[in-house]
Amino acid sequence: MSTTITAADINKLRQATGAGMMDCRKALTETNGDFEAAIDWLRKQGQKVAAKRSDRDAKEGVIIAQTTADHTTGFIVTISCETDFVSKNADFVAFAQSIADAAVANNVKSVEELNEVSVNGAKVADLINDKLAAIGEKIGISRFERIEAPYIASYIHGAHRLGVLVALNQEAAEAGKDIAMQIAALNPVAVDAAAVPAEVITRERAIVTEQISADPKMAGKPAEMIAKIADGKMNAFFKEQTLLAQAFVKDGSKTVADHLKSVNADLKVIEFKRVALG
Repeated sequence: MSTTITAADINKLRQATGAGMMDCRKALTETNGDFEAAIDWLRKQGQKVAAKRSDRDAKEGVIIAQTTADHTTGFIVTISCETDFVSKNADFVAFAQSIADAAVANNVKSVEELNEVSVNGAKVADLINDKLAAIGEKIGISRFERIEAPYIASYIHGAHRLGVLVALNQEAAEAGKDIAMQIAALNPVAVDAAAVPAEVITRERAIVTEQISADPKMAGKPAEMIAKIADGKMNAFFKEQTLLAQAFVKDGSKTVADHLKSVNADLKVIEFKRVALG
């Protein structure tokens, strides 16, 4: 004897899983109206979609950067998808926001921990699988960053395509936002020259040394001269690519370090995180 599937049943399943109306109808039909079994059926469909799309690139998505209410812990959560059609959808943005909110509320430390957190009675990992089944694209938590400091400013740029966290040694809301926007715009590699990773310095010096050596005018010049010119180019690299040495975007007549001093002589940037799509 077949079970009658009502519109109310379908709507209830849609509310619980986010799956499409036709998928919910099919799930309830396949499971004779058993609500829990229908949820499991949809999740299995999600797993099948995930398996089919495992080799697809999920280069689009939504980046949420936010802090705890006291601004002492910051999070960046990136929920990836395959197309900008999905990433620009208001429901998908709200879905990403709900996961970021869960990260903040539960003070999670990793993607693995976030996947186990419950949102409205369902684990994040299951919600992602439900969403995957509903939209038919490969989605997931592709990036997770978390930092702690006396004060953290957050900034989201370009329709959730880029997120920044800036850790400061003391509260400075306006300066924090300005510095976050600086990082978004100019993408520095580190706070200052001392914080640039050794491998970045090695790679950059090798490139500039090769460029100098390849210049016909440098033919036969001593290694010491080439090294000195390389030093000059590395100084230029640090000025352009490290945050504190960069020209401040709101006033190019001073550096970011100068701006921080003008706000408060003791104000310092401890670290930052910048996450962008693509």
